[in-house]
Amino acid sequence: MADHAAVDYETASGNDLAQHEATYRGFVQLVKWGVGSTVLVLVLMAIFLV
Repeated sequence: MADHAAVDYETASGNDLAQHEATYRGFVQLVKWGVGSTVLVLVLMAIFLV
C-alpha cells in the first residue's frame, strides 16, 4: 500500500495555499465584526430598553 502519512502541500497539484489563507483571514475578520456588532447591539439594548 502507498504511504499517505505525509502530504507535501507545496507540491500537491491544485493547492492554492495563499488563497486559502486569505479566505481564512477574511472569515476571521467577518466573525470578529459580527461578534462585536452583536455585543454592541446587546449593550445598547440593555442601556436604552431596560
